[in-house]
Amino acid sequence: MAIADPEMEDGDSENREEFEEREETEYVSKSQMKRDMLALQVLGGKLLELSADRLEKLNLPDKLKNAVLQARQMKAHGAKRRQLQYIGRLMRDADAGAIQTQYDSITQYSAKSVQQLHKIEQWRERLLREGDEAIQALLDEFPGIDRNHLRQLVRTAKQEQSQSKPPKAFRKIFQLIKSELE
Repeated sequence: MAIADPEMEDGDSENREEFEEREETEYVSKSQMKRDMLALQVLGGKLLELSADRLEKLNLPDKLKNAVLQARQMKAHGAKRRQLQYIGRLMRDADAGAIQTQYDSITQYSAKSVQQLHKIEQWRERLLREGDEAIQALLDEFPGIDRNHLRQLVRTAKQEQSQSKPPKAFRKIFQLIKSELE
């Protein structure tokens, strides 16, 4: 049965509207739909890996949040797989784009804070290794640090290491650099 051209039929406006709607709707293949659903399940799996406080920061619907919490408690592989499928199904009804954006911002913030901590540790190790040269380099980058206080902390930290004492000054150097980075 061939589809009639709506322009040929003079008085039938319903057929014309139906024909225009069919032309406007974009065809999505079954394979693409499966890929989209799998992507939602993968995002749901990433949600399972978040800590409880980070999961609370996400603006998730209650039903979805409960499903994620239930999936964390499941030990059986088949049950967990079915629960992930259910989470994917719930995410189709929720705004998956917003959830992905929130997830990305939380994980990027975490990566940035880890990177910042590594930078602080590198500076601290460099200060203990190189002494005055590293102190001058740090002061060039962060001029707000008190030179005398920093020198005293570095000297004390070296003494603590050589005498196997608790690393009190070592920690203070870390806090000093951290306060300047923030």
